[in-house]
Amino acid sequence: MLKRLLFAVLLSAAALGARAADYTDIWWNPAENGWGVNLVQSDNFIFATFFVYGPNNQPIWYAGNLNADGIGNYTGGLYLTTGTYFGTVPYNPAQWGVTQVGTATFTPTTAYTGVLTYNVSGVTVTKNIQRQTLTAIVLGGSYVGGQSGEYVSCPDTSLNATYIDTYTLSVSQSPASVATFTFDYDFANATCTMSGTLEQHGQLYRIPNATYQCTGGLNFNETATMYEIKATAQGIEGRFTSNLSDGCTENAWFSAVLR
Repeated sequence: MLKRLLFAVLLSAAALGARAADYTDIWWNPAENGWGVNLVQSDNFIFATFFVYGPNNQPIWYAGNLNADGIGNYTGGLYLTTGTYFGTVPYNPAQWGVTQVGTATFTPTTAYTGVLTYNVSGVTVTKNIQRQTLTAIVLGGSYVGGQSGEYVSCPDTSLNATYIDTYTLSVSQSPASVATFTFDYDFANATCTMSGTLEQHGQLYRIPNATYQCTGGLNFNETATMYEIKATAQGIEGRFTSNLSDGCTENAWFSAVLR
């Protein structure tokens, strides 16, 4: 940790970003097959499409325009739309119509779970939902990127600081869903390896109990939680946190592109 802290002193005035998770995914309740909601997030706005069933048990869908309310919720109007029969060619835009039928609120409880509340024509529904996993997503590859981190809650308060570093990264992923992340850091002149069993939650992965070992300019053997790990079109990103044996907590954000 010492070599990172020498550099961190230069950065101690810079605050780390505190972005929330990206909730874009298919969400459902696994005990209730056949319905769900697609959330597509754009900054502080979420467009939600509900595929549910009406009073006659026939399929119906609604669309929600949900805005962040500043206290952790996304809320807004819920709409029913009508339009041209899909088999009609050409499509007739004049037949499109939209009616607000209620409101909807999505409240994330973690990056992977949340509570969905909506009402239609006086009927209020509250559901616990989670990301739905479709297929396994490949993380393995060779990358180059950067990391920002912080040491907080240190018994020796002089160790509380932020840092940045660049690295090359190798990720291996076994058929048994064991993943190993090997970071070769430039400034710290250290190699750090995190390894453990992946949990998949929709588009995101998590390793709840990863080994965290460093050699070279950093030398320790700890455990960490890796979370919000996501394969992107260009590479990979994620976060991790570790309660270190010196009493400090390390929180870090990493992102890398394919080499």
